[in-house]
Amino acid sequence: MDKILIIEDDVEINTLLTDFLKENGYVVYSQYDGLHILDFLHKEKIDLIILDIMLPYRSGDIILADIRRQFTIPVLIISAKETTQNKIDLLRLGADDYITKPFDMEEVLARIESNLRRVQFENRSAACLQYGDLCLDLEKNTAFLKEAELALTAKEFAILELLMKYPDKVFSKSNLFQSVWNTEYFVEDNTLNVHISNLRNKLKAVCPDKEFIDTVWGIGYRLHKAKE
Repeated sequence: MDKILIIEDDVEINTLLTDFLKENGYVVYSQYDGLHILDFLHKEKIDLIILDIMLPYRSGDIILADIRRQFTIPVLIISAKETTQNKIDLLRLGADDYITKPFDMEEVLARIESNLRRVQFENRSAACLQYGDLCLDLEKNTAFLKEAELALTAKEFAILELLMKYPDKVFSKSNLFQSVWNTEYFVEDNTLNVHISNLRNKLKAVCPDKEFIDTVWGIGYRLHKAKE
């Protein structure tokens, strides 16, 4: 379950939000002032923060700036200030969304769901490398080409991952070997060439008309770059 931290000094509003979000399946934590927020975030993994601006001891904009220096957690601002400039300033400071008081509970819920979906999508994108019909799932260490799973060895997967992470980079044989095998490369060692050849054959077996790995003669290898 997603965990939400509510930082709101108005006890009635804090309780209202807490009860409503718990009813909708969230784990909710409450803070009533601007103290020790970063300490709490370092101890507890929070998925989204609802932050009031007018808080005792430390204001919400200061807290927001502190959070952004260390965390990428989505922050939803709730504030009685309705000026456009105030919203702009807070969004530029790092807020992900802004709702003015009084607010509709269903709107708050919808904005929470929207921000959590965005984060989940970004996390999934970061865990997957895509090159045309070729997809590498970095969490499961699996590769798919045209939705067909490729039977890659660990070294073949590592080579492909490196090339796809840096599609514009030409890797020397030495650099590629050292990155994947984590050991010194010897010119007479044919290990890398054999792995590249096997990898190409497996890709060609699914897409015989497509190139995926280019040989840059005299240098090494790179992800295939279509001719312009």
